[in-house]
Amino acid sequence: MGDPGSDVTAPVGALLSVRDVTVRFGGIVALDGLTFDIAPGHICGLIGPNGAGKTTMFNVVSRIYQPEFGSVRFDGQELLDVPAHGIARLGIARTFQNLALFPTMTLLENVMVGAHSQGSVGFTRAMLRIGVAREDRRIRHEAGELLVELGLGPLAHRPAAGLPFGTLKRLEIARALAAKPRFLLMDEPAAGLTHGEVDELGDTIVAVRERFGLSVLLVEHHMAMVMRISDRVVAMDFGRKIAEGTPEVVRADRGVIAAYLGASA
Repeated sequence: MGDPGSDVTAPVGALLSVRDVTVRFGGIVALDGLTFDIAPGHICGLIGPNGAGKTTMFNVVSRIYQPEFGSVRFDGQELLDVPAHGIARLGIARTFQNLALFPTMTLLENVMVGAHSQGSVGFTRAMLRIGVAREDRRIRHEAGELLVELGLGPLAHRPAAGLPFGTLKRLEIARALAAKPRFLLMDEPAAGLTHGEVDELGDTIVAVRERFGLSVLLVEHHMAMVMRISDRVVAMDFGRKIAEGTPEVVRADRGVIAAYLGASA
């Protein structure tokens, strides 16, 4: 639950508003009063050296970690009061650094799994097979359309196993989109990709943002892609925000340069 003593006033128009979030693991401060906002339709890049706290913040928003202090509001609602299994219903989906796909299932079946959180057939009706066939047809059709949107239509009935890593990254994005999110959390999506695949992935992220009206929180080490596609960038070091602004502003920030290059600020 958000700390009642924290400043939970979100600026007008912010979709995600993070205020004074603090996370400790024993004596280690992983996040130290972190505050930032993401506007609707924006791609926000979260950057920093290893150990800066990026993944911890990501896991707070996706409800894996519960901070000891602070507030995270999504569209005005306190997200810290929502369990991990409830965030999909709010319109939040995520991708994973280590692909969480089903290798023996087809691409179409993998995307259909992602639509499960939006299903309208309840448990009892599903057990009795009431309305299930109709919903299966709808989900299958929508999953097929997403594969086409991501350039994967011809592979719809291929198992995921053995396909190129870049293809699987796009498949995971398609599966996340199947939940019909408004807000997409992306954890190191460029990890393991070639330079050409990274450029293609960046174009894909921008395209799906525009096509589906998404806001995106992007945790990524690939600085060139972050700076190219982000509307705003939040730079972290040792659990604290050291810079925030447009890519141009953050790239030139002396604190960011020091954090990455080890130079004196």
